[in-house]
Amino acid sequence: MNFKPILRRIVERSAPGRSPSFNEAHVVKALELASKGGIGRASLGACLGIGEGVVRTLIRHLFEEDLIEVSPKGVLTSKKGERFLTEIRSIIRMTGAPNTRDTVGAHNYAVLVRGASNKVRLGVEQRDAAILVGARGATTIVYKTGLWIPGMDRKPDVELSEFIETNLYPEEEDVVIIGTGDTVLDAEIGALSAAIDLA
Repeated sequence: MNFKPILRRIVERSAPGRSPSFNEAHVVKALELASKGGIGRASLGACLGIGEGVVRTLIRHLFEEDLIEVSPKGVLTSKKGERFLTEIRSIIRMTGAPNTRDTVGAHNYAVLVRGASNKVRLGVEQRDAAILVGARGATTIVYKTGLWIPGMDRKPDVELSEFIETNLYPEEEDVVIIGTGDTVLDAEIGALSAAIDLA
């Protein structure tokens, strides 16, 4: 199962009218939340920063792909949804990140993408992808015989390097994107959007 076409299909308009007001990062975050034992529609919307009508559309699209079940406990991932998340997690790993001199926002979120360093040029593409969904920006770091910031040809600061090494466990050719934003959600959606583009 290749997860990117399925994510694309979920965010596409399924009928005439406006396109959904959520993106692929919202879909992944929704599935992560649903995998923790169930979540109600209102809580899901609050966690994703989207309105009730948008949540209903997202839930419908996820249900049509057989990635979730709806029960009295709320929205839960289905068996297919769990397999789908396992595939995503094999390529993408996520966690909150500290403020350092190499990050530009009040809040930071780190996403590791396995084996994607050959797709990174100068890191501006990942920054732009994050900004498009509401983040302040993003810092891209590649692992090639150690951690490097492309375009700047230098290592990240010591605090950020230690954080990445001890929390994300990068391997040769991996990429870490640090999304930054005014809120943790902005930073997370920005970093995750850039990571999905890169995966």
